[in-house]
Amino acid sequence: MEAGDLAAVLVAIVCLAAIAVLVVAVSSLVRTLRTLRQTVDLLREEAVPMVADLRRAVDHATVGLERVDDLLDTAEDISTTVDAASRLTYRALSPPLIGAASMAAGFGRFFRRLRGGTSSRGAGDPVVEAVAIQIRPERRRDGAA
Repeated sequence: MEAGDLAAVLVAIVCLAAIAVLVVAVSSLVRTLRTLRQTVDLLREEAVPMVADLRRAVDHATVGLERVDDLLDTAEDISTTVDAASRLTYRALSPPLIGAASMAAGFGRFFRRLRGGTSSRGAGDPVVEAVAIQIRPERRRDGAA
């Protein structure tokens, strides 16, 4: 056997070994592709309904958020209306109430004078007594009693 024949035999053996390795690799690849196809089919069967459920849940949440937004707008409108009504009520009722309170105080002083009470700003008047209580401590601090 010459060197050329020996080289041809070696090349043939190496080619057969390479073909065997490739056959094993291709069969492994085919098994992996089958498993991948089964996994994709299973994922499609389970994921598509889940995505549909998720879409329905998002649509339901969107409707709920729109309702809440409408309720917040309505509450804001009501708050604005109540605020305006309370300001209007305050402006409309405070002058007559203040006038009625001052008239009641004036009538009270008038009736006390009629009954023989002291002057409007004398002893027994709560305002005069409160001022006297506030002035007395100041005199004591200054040294005058």
